[in-house]
Amino acid sequence: MNLERLTGPEVLARTAQLTEIYRTAFSGPPWYEDGYGTADFAARLTTDVHRPGFAAVLAAGDDGLPAGFGTAWPTQSPFPGGRAYDRVRAELGDQVETRLVGALEVDELAVSPHARRQGLAGRILDLLCDGADACWLLTAPAAVDAIKLYERLGWQRLTRPEANVVVFTR
Repeated sequence: MNLERLTGPEVLARTAQLTEIYRTAFSGPPWYEDGYGTADFAARLTTDVHRPGFAAVLAAGDDGLPAGFGTAWPTQSPFPGGRAYDRVRAELGDQVETRLVGALEVDELAVSPHARRQGLAGRILDLLCDGADACWLLTAPAAVDAIKLYERLGWQRLTRPEANVVVFTR
């Protein structure tokens, strides 16, 4: 697998590829993303690339076909609202300001089913987080495989087992 960092304009030029990876990565359980969710991702991506400190990594197989990607940016102060941020704040309270603000927020990590179980997600995270003092990400409690992956990679869980969102830091 070959990994490369992408700039915002490079991400925009490859939106179709990233959207296809997103669709295949999240169409099955526990996500069941449909065409609307995929379209929403593509729309978010065109906005997210303009966030301060935006970073992206794209992975391609030896055949040159895209296999996975990650996107991230530093969490700005004050801690945002909307999206899943409100659930994170409900679970972590004031910790969001001291532990998450300023840290690199991994917003998306997607690996196509054909490229899973080869260490690709960990490699994407390593390159995406390279140089960051701290990183954080979230996932759904139903995403058991993702939770196991983050634990195996040494990320530390901040939320309680019964929380309705799972937050990890590194």
